[in-house]
Amino acid sequence: MVSKQIDLFEKPVEEEWKREWKDMPEFKQDELTPFKQLIVNFNNEKDFDEFSKLINQKLTLRTKSIYFPEKEKVKLKEYLYIEDET
Repeated sequence: MVSKQIDLFEKPVEEEWKREWKDMPEFKQDELTPFKQLIVNFNNEKDFDEFSKLINQKLTLRTKSIYFPEKEKVKLKEYLYIEDET
């Protein structure tokens, strides 16, 4: 017995997401990618410390990246989605 194969694209995809996202709040993602990334190399620890003072940011040997000027850290726990009781 031969059964008909299910057509995955029978319904337009747009209908599916509209059904799932019904009555959801609007979401807008700001562009978060940096304008430019730069690798800086230091010959010694003294140069590294001097650079840290020059840009007025605390750098450690474990620091992988920084923003200049320094960005305020976002506390994600302050952002909550609360459903209205009505």
